[in-house]
Amino acid sequence: MKRDELALALMMDFARYTGLLGNSDSRRYLWTDAFAVCNFLGIYRQTGDREFLDLAVGLVNQVHHILGRHRNDDPRRGWISGLSEHEGELRPTCGGLRIGKPINERPPDQPIDQRSEWDRDGQYYHYLTKWLHALHCTERQTGDARYHRWAVELAVVAQRSFTRCSFPGFPKQMVWKMSIDLSRPLVSSMGQHDPLDGLVTCLELQTDHDVSLDQAINELTPMCAHGDWGTDDPLGVGGLLDAASRLAQLVFNRGVEYRGLLRQILVDVETSLYDIAESSFLSNPAERRLAFRELGLSIGFQGLERINGIVSSDREISSLVASTAAVSH
Repeated sequence: MKRDELALALMMDFARYTGLLGNSDSRRYLWTDAFAVCNFLGIYRQTGDREFLDLAVGLVNQVHHILGRHRNDDPRRGWISGLSEHEGELRPTCGGLRIGKPINERPPDQPIDQRSEWDRDGQYYHYLTKWLHALHCTERQTGDARYHRWAVELAVVAQRSFTRCSFPGFPKQMVWKMSIDLSRPLVSSMGQHDPLDGLVTCLELQTDHDVSLDQAINELTPMCAHGDWGTDDPLGVGGLLDAASRLAQLVFNRGVEYRGLLRQILVDVETSLYDIAESSFLSNPAERRLAFRELGLSIGFQGLERINGIVSSDREISSLVASTAAVSH
């Protein structure tokens, strides 16, 4: 089976398996669904088949109406933003979006259990940024301004809710996980790449539509100024390559002044790829590896190929891209 045919078959299986098509119950998970929206849009661009655009739009609608509302096993009802039914339909993202984990969030009076917390619901900032990108792509494909408006509202509430000062006079930091209604942190530590995810996505939204996300960008920029992005997690490296690809387009095609940040990301990616190559990760048996981590790295490599043609006017960055590509092979 050709690669395009395989991609189409996999996405149709996904649509049926998760209840986007057919009679199965809808099972939504924000991270996976964000990638699925982009995949459906990509297949539509390649084939011109309207069915895939409709699947992307239908998936956005399902996510908002399931993950934008309280869980069935929660005594609370309606939109997690607290808006009325009518207002929530118009502004489905202004309260954020649930992760979609199988177990309800930890009650306020229950101590954290690190193992079970992975299976509990709430909100993740880095999942919200992926959904922001999916909404941005949907707006660009459909021309429907609602998707951009929903993305901006989500960016604003995410930045406001996840960013805080731990102590007076200290720089602002981000928390890893918030409660479903964004009223309390569930995990207070900061994700290594969360500020970078947020900054690139907000720059993308602001540059394409000249909207004001200055507050979010001004808070995220110093968090990224001295970031150490190096990681031995393949998914993390894939995310860095994706961020570099999108940032390169903003810097070289749109004049956004973040060339230094792009340079640092590429330096850290190269180091990270060496770390992965020297680790035992790839020698582990398949049952001990998570496929989505390697898939994320594969997606990142596709972005690296795109960067090469964008940065040709900058000798230093072109050299970094070339050396990073050499390591990836």
